Amino acid sequence: MKHPEESIDTPLSGVDSPLARELSDLTARRRILDGPAPPLPSRPRVFTVSNQKGGVGKTTTTVNIAAALARFGAKVLVIDLDPQGNASTALGVDHHGDIPSIYDVLVEGKPLSSVIQKSTEEGELYCAPSNLDLAGAEIQMFSIDRREFLLRDALERFFNEPGNDYHYVFIDCPPSLGLLTINAFSSAREVLIPIQCEYYALEGLSQLLSTIEMINQGLNPYLQVSTILLTMFDSRTRLAHEVAADVRQHFPQQVLNAVIPRAVRVSEAPSYSQTVVSYDTMSVGSISYIEAAHEIALRGAPGAASTANQEAPHGNE
Repeated sequence: MKHPEESIDTPLSGVDSPLARELSDLTARRRILDGPAPPLPSRPRVFTVSNQKGGVGKTTTTVNIAAALARFGAKVLVIDLDPQGNASTALGVDHHGDIPSIYDVLVEGKPLSSVIQKSTEEGELYCAPSNLDLAGAEIQMFSIDRREFLLRDALERFFNEPGNDYHYVFIDCPPSLGLLTINAFSSAREVLIPIQCEYYALEGLSQLLSTIEMINQGLNPYLQVSTILLTMFDSRTRLAHEVAADVRQHFPQQVLNAVIPRAVRVSEAPSYSQTVVSYDTMSVGSISYIEAAHEIALRGAPGAASTANQEAPHGNE
């Protein structure tokens, strides 16, 4: 199937200019929508999406990668651990008032399956929503046994229930290191770090890596940074290129080839309770997130072959 842009002559046809090259490149990249879907993992891959520096596109990355994977045919669960509930909003999930939420799972001990809602997005995309009660949850969690493993225990029980055959779980964290974030790190096997292509980007990253190292030593030896995604990339600025090159130099195996640009559609989508993948599928922001999701799926879980027989949280290998 051809997209309209491929069959219509425009005033830029045959013109060699930066705009013409950009449009031609985007048209070529849109072919990923018609290509084969990437393979599905044989075991659930559980990601914590985290960066202790705010404003880096963490929640935006969570919901758009999840939505893109669902478009490819994966069954995906997003767990919203941020009291602001922005991931829940973007996925079109009700998270107000007395709606059961992840708070009930962590503090009240309810089954995870009892709070999950189907997203309004395309495909098998689900969400365990947050609400404002979560803002005070950390104080209440301090008096609970195994407080660092409440989410991990809930996920293990969840995966043991029939029918919960999810391929991916993404945990959206608050931009701080508290019990909620520690629970996310204890529950996951992989960390996805979005990094804004601006000044001080690496400073926040070094702090996060130190935190992950501490988690490795005490709570979850299987946790590792599998994926780094460059976000808010402005190709017009030298700084963005320098930051991207610096991150790639330090983390050549973890950084995705896909880069998320600054894009109006990405910013607009949440106000319509949508991801950019559904809000404007053909836009450059959507295509970039779809490329990133495709790359994550093709890469597979790190060390899957060598750790297949090791015991790990909820079999996430």
